[in-house]
Amino acid sequence: MSHGSSYIYIMTNGANTVLYTGSTTNLPRRVFEHSQGLIPGFTSKYHATKLVYYEEAGDLMTAVAREKQIKGWSRSKKIALIEAINPFWIDLGESLNQ
Repeated sequence: MSHGSSYIYIMTNGANTVLYTGSTTNLPRRVFEHSQGLIPGFTSKYHATKLVYYEEAGDLMTAVAREKQIKGWSRSKKIALIEAINPFWIDLGESLNQ
């Protein structure tokens, strides 16, 4: 994790049936908030607590633009993006603070 960077991330639930795309300047904190249900809305409603994809962006404006781009994609394109770096849909959030 680089300090001062922004991130685009995708969360899912235990069955990998929902996908939530977001952006943040503090990925470990944001993933913790999602995993604990601290953020009302989609992720808490659908129990999207597992981080399956993230990428670094230079700044928040770039991250938000990329987030919007990914949100406009089909589900199959999002799945291909995830599986390119995480073919087994492992929870990447578990290794963020190590």
